[in-house]
Amino acid sequence: MRITLVGSRHFGVTVFDMLHQHGFGVARVVVHDGEDRLAAAARKANVEVTVQANPKIVAASEIAPATDLIITAHSHARVSREALATAKFGGIGYHPSLLPRHRGMAAVEWTIKEGDSIAGGTIYHLADRMDAGAIVMQDWCFVKKGETARELWERALAPLGLKLLAEAIDHAKAFGSLPSKPQDEAFATQAPALSPH
Repeated sequence: MRITLVGSRHFGVTVFDMLHQHGFGVARVVVHDGEDRLAAAARKANVEVTVQANPKIVAASEIAPATDLIITAHSHARVSREALATAKFGGIGYHPSLLPRHRGMAAVEWTIKEGDSIAGGTIYHLADRMDAGAIVMQDWCFVKKGETARELWERALAPLGLKLLAEAIDHAKAFGSLPSKPQDEAFATQAPALSPH
């Protein structure tokens, strides 16, 4: 399984490490900033690093040749339709909510702000609209009383993302396809960035 990983920061590195531990081959890492810690981790592991020409979009030329699956991990760039078409299974991402609820950059913060007692994570197919692609798989967890967004992310949602990504890749390898269940737009809510008070 040849994977192109598009991402950044700590979650990008933890996904990169998980892929290596599971023996999934990372052919290339794509970052918006060549100094990012994910780029550093990839170079240390002798994995090719490509810096996006445009920080908002990933072009087809930036995906490694013969990629089976594109994975995004803490990337705010849209993977172009042309880029998705280069990969056998297209692309998937992890979103820390039960999509279609809390689409957007601040999903975990909105989970806390709305007082949700249940949170969760979704592996979804990358699509033109942010966080709106068909669902591959989901799982849920309880939110502890008084928990902050960061605590919820670190305790439950980040580990859940790693587990679900590994399961999705295993599924693609075993069955030669990924599940694809359209999101129900009737339940979609937005989770835009919250301004600091």
